[in-house]
Amino acid sequence: MLRYVLGRLLWAVPTLLVIVTLSFFLMRIAPGGPFDLDRPLEAKVMENLARVYQLDKPLWQQYLIYLRNVATGDFGPSFFFRDFTINELLARSLPISIQLGVSALALALALGGAMGVFAALRQNQGLDYGVMAAATIGVTIPNFVVAPVLTLMLGVWLGWLPVGGWGEGAFVNRVLPVITLALPQIAVVARLTRGSMIEALRSDHVRTARAYGLPARSVVVVHALRSAILPVISYLGPAAAALLTGSVVVETIFGIPGIGRYFVQGALARDYTLVMGTVIVIAVFVVLFNLLVDLAYALIDPRVRHE
Repeated sequence: MLRYVLGRLLWAVPTLLVIVTLSFFLMRIAPGGPFDLDRPLEAKVMENLARVYQLDKPLWQQYLIYLRNVATGDFGPSFFFRDFTINELLARSLPISIQLGVSALALALALGGAMGVFAALRQNQGLDYGVMAAATIGVTIPNFVVAPVLTLMLGVWLGWLPVGGWGEGAFVNRVLPVITLALPQIAVVARLTRGSMIEALRSDHVRTARAYGLPARSVVVVHALRSAILPVISYLGPAAAALLTGSVVVETIFGIPGIGRYFVQGALARDYTLVMGTVIVIAVFVVLFNLLVDLAYALIDPRVRHE
C-alpha cells in the first residue's frame, strides 16, 4: 500500500507541472494585461511596473522564475491587490471556502445518501418516484438560478436569513450558500446511491445474508450499503475538490471572500499571479482527493488492493 501511495504521489508531480505550464502560457497569450486600464499609464510608469513585476524579462525566463518561486512556496505578489501577496490572499480565502465546502459535502452525503437508500428500499413506489423527481430537478437547475430564488424567498420575503456577506462566519450567513452548493450534490449522491443500492440488494451475497436469517437492518447497512457506497466514493473525489476550493458562482452571488471569488477578480483584472495561485491550489486538491478516493476504494474493497 505504501508503494502504491508513493507511486501516486510521484505521478502527481508531472501532472501539476503540466497544469502550471499550460496555465502560465495560456494566461500570457490571452489578450490584455494587468496594467491595461481605461486610462493608459505613462510609458515611464509602465516601464517601472514591468521591471518591478519582472514582466520585462523574456517569457521563458519569467516561467522559470515562477516555477522556482512556486517550488519554494512563494506564489508572488498580487498585481491587483497591491498590498497583499498571493500567499496572504490564499491564507484568508481558502479557510472560508473549505468551511463552506465541508458543510455542503456533509449535507450532500447525509441527505443524498439517505434519500438514495430509502428510494432503493421502496423501488417503484411513491417515495422512490418522489426522490428521483426531486433529484432530477436538483441536477438540472443551475446554482445561478437556485441562489437568487433562495435569497428572494428566505432573505427578502421572509427575512429569515441574510441575503449576502460572510459575517465573520456566522451560522445564519452560511445557510443559503451551503444549501445552494449542496443541492446539486444531494441530487447526484441520491441517484448514485439508489442505483448502486438496488444492484447491491439483488446481489448473491445479500441474498445469502438474508437466507441466513440476518436482521434486515444488518443486511442493508453492513452488506448492501458497503457495496453501494463505492460509486459514491468515486464521485466524491472531484466533487470534494470542487466544493472545498470554492464555487465561483455561489461566492460571487453571496459576496463571500472565498477562493472562487478571488479567482473571478483575478481573471477580470488579468492578475496573473492570483489566477495561477488559485489554479495551483485547485489542482493540488483534485490530485489529493483522487488519491484519497483510491485509498478509500482499496480499504473498502479488498479486490482493489490485490489488483
